[in-house]
Amino acid sequence: MLRGIRKASTTWLGRIVLGAVMGLLAAIFALWGINDIFSGFGRSTLAKIGHTEISVEQFRSTYNERLRQVERQLGHPLPPEQVKAIGLDRQVLSTMVAEAGLDQRAQQMRLGLSDAEIVRRITTEKAFLGPTGRFDRAQFEQLLRQAGYSEQRFISEQRRVTLRQQLIGSLSGDLPVPKAWLDAVNQFQNEERSIEYVALGPAQAGDIPLPTPEELNKYFEVRKILFRAPEYRKIVVVSETPAEMARWMEISEADIKAAYDQNRSRFVKPERRRVEQIIFPNMAEAEAAEAHLKSGLSFAALAAERGLKEQDYDLGTVTKADIIDPAVADAAFALKEGDVSAPVQGRFGVVIVTVLKVESEENKTLAELAPKIRSDLAAERAKREVRDLHDKIEDERAGGASLEQVAQKLKLTAATYDVDHSGLGTDGKPVSSLPHAAQVISAAFNSDIGVDNDPIDADGGFIWYSVTGITPARDRTLDEVKSEVEAHWRDDQIASRLSGKAAGILDKVKAGTPLEEVAKAEGLKVETADKLKRQVGSTTVPAKIIVSVFHTAKGSFGSSEGAAPSQWIVFRVTDVTDPKPDATSADAKNIEDLIKRQVSEDIFGQYVSSVEDDLGTTVNPAALERALGNSTPETN
Repeated sequence: MLRGIRKASTTWLGRIVLGAVMGLLAAIFALWGINDIFSGFGRSTLAKIGHTEISVEQFRSTYNERLRQVERQLGHPLPPEQVKAIGLDRQVLSTMVAEAGLDQRAQQMRLGLSDAEIVRRITTEKAFLGPTGRFDRAQFEQLLRQAGYSEQRFISEQRRVTLRQQLIGSLSGDLPVPKAWLDAVNQFQNEERSIEYVALGPAQAGDIPLPTPEELNKYFEVRKILFRAPEYRKIVVVSETPAEMARWMEISEADIKAAYDQNRSRFVKPERRRVEQIIFPNMAEAEAAEAHLKSGLSFAALAAERGLKEQDYDLGTVTKADIIDPAVADAAFALKEGDVSAPVQGRFGVVIVTVLKVESEENKTLAELAPKIRSDLAAERAKREVRDLHDKIEDERAGGASLEQVAQKLKLTAATYDVDHSGLGTDGKPVSSLPHAAQVISAAFNSDIGVDNDPIDADGGFIWYSVTGITPARDRTLDEVKSEVEAHWRDDQIASRLSGKAAGILDKVKAGTPLEEVAKAEGLKVETADKLKRQVGSTTVPAKIIVSVFHTAKGSFGSSEGAAPSQWIVFRVTDVTDPKPDATSADAKNIEDLIKRQVSEDIFGQYVSSVEDDLGTTVNPAALERALGNSTPETN
């Protein structure tokens, strides 16, 4: 849990949504009692924890957003039954309830965050820094638009997430890990095994005759569902994004020069210096130190005499603006490389500074920046045009025009796709030209013919889609899929023969016949594989075999299906090497960190359960079904 939250918090958007914790939160609620908190109440409220209510619309919006995220990550849409199987609805609901509970607990504990700290966090976030390394408001606003956030909403979310992190951080300290636990995990992860083996493939299955028509028909009838034709939907799509529009947009040289002149400061890389400083309590000590330096004492030696470590006096390579004390900044940036300043009265004491290296200011020319400026101007103008186009399209659709009619009137490209829910066309191949296929297909399969769907936000623009036809799923006839059925039948025959042959070889070697002798009789070659580990893949040994190897004692034989049913392997474990514990190794440190995370996650799970119990949590199952579109419409 803590790992997921911390990982999410390493990116600016992750700090808002904390999407990585969803699976863990779902598991936590399953373990600690979400199944026991269901009770009925108002139709508009789906869940309530303490004084916070989660409405049907809030849940539906978050659920749809999360579903689109998952589908984008997978690269294809998820069928409804798969979404249900992974429990996405419970994951989303668990997250929303837990976050609302943490927010209330933070309020109860009077945790707060100053506006100045929020500003500092935002203006130092790497995603919002421009080419000069400083906060770039234009970039900040652009990223918020792309994520669908207003500035006010972003700041509010940032504040809440930061307070949640304070709560979470307080639950996990430097937890000691028992040595026995470390040794057990180390043994599991790093134990090595070696094997000798023979591999059986299709060649060892012999000739597989074609099935008779009766055999093939019987095989097909039992497995007809495997060859079923899926539902297809005909989708008309109009996609307009700033990136596509910008490719054809003309930007004049005068506009490029004007943009360069207006934003010249953004294109300047300021002078940077490697600065070291020593702070003295008074001018007398500083002047004495200055005398020592003039007599030949090095700056580093002076620092050492005063008991300072390098990190105590080395400011690193900084710009003038990076130095907080203006007097020290002026002194440091007035020196030549290698020079040492006279004592300077600063805000925090008397300071002597030295400059080890100077990196001069870099000012990029108009010629160097013209391509980027042209691209940026085109993108910005394209965004405005996309917004204007959005309004025109929506006005036409509001007047009753179909998407195809709108595209024709506004001279836009409307593409038509026939796809199933997994993104395959009628030819069985992925539809590669459909933009944001996962989102569009998922949305289309949740729509219907004739429905005016809201456009999908994509890449700063919009994708309009309309379902114009539905071909229902159906059972295919044997004649339609005969070649596929024959291929499946042949694979099953090969797998059956190999399984029997592997069992026969295993019986012989267990009876005492050497593996080498059996292999020679079968025309096979004995091969070896060394240093296999449980959780480390091998280029020669399939994962299924490795699992079997680690369930077989040293000196014993075993067999297993390989990467596919058409491969079987018979093996003998020839060596087992126990790992030597080394508490100082990087691997041991990783194991210790892993265990600490697991313990922290368990503690956090119990804390979430405690918050739930203290605040009181209820869920309206009818509202949940309604939000998912699974409820039966009510009649008056």
